[in-house]
Amino acid sequence: MTDARPGQPSMAERILDTAEQLVQTRGFNGFSYADVAGRLGVTKASLHYHYAGKAQLGEALISRYTTRFSDALTGIEAAHPDAPARLGAYARLYSEVLAGDRMCLCGMLAAEYETLAREMQDAVVAFFDLNEAWLANVLEQGRASGTIRLDGSTRDAARVIVGGLEGAMLVTRPYRDPQRFQAAAESILSAVIQAGAPVGAREAG
Repeated sequence: MTDARPGQPSMAERILDTAEQLVQTRGFNGFSYADVAGRLGVTKASLHYHYAGKAQLGEALISRYTTRFSDALTGIEAAHPDAPARLGAYARLYSEVLAGDRMCLCGMLAAEYETLAREMQDAVVAFFDLNEAWLANVLEQGRASGTIRLDGSTRDAARVIVGGLEGAMLVTRPYRDPQRFQAAAESILSAVIQAGAPVGAREAG
């Protein structure tokens, strides 16, 4: 089966792109293979050729999303040398998703956790583990350099940040007000740490 013309995304990628948008707006249980096939103008059989079942499609979605998020975290480290700036850039990852009228893919899946296949459940947990570990490392670096004053464990603080930002996205969604999320994100970061430099979810300037 020919997958794509030169320079165009493969059918497998187009399926993932469409399914990802549906999950981020409707939830995993809010769409079917028929919805994906209809948007792409293909048959359901062509979807099954690439992803045998919806659980396999879900696993592929989480894997790709986690890889992209990990790459974004690497980019933050390269662009921002100090911990407070890295935390602000991390919060902006969430605001950028929300600005596109979408929710965090794994945040949406977490809401449906009990209905997901075991492999998908494990992948969702791994996504949040990755984020918490990265944040804990940033917080530890900030504490060591003196740019962050933190009471308690960095792991606990990281969990508060992830949970707070995911929750802020969820509550902001009905209001369609980016400023609401930005204010919540800054409050979450400020509540967790006492920084020696400004920490914010807004772009400088």
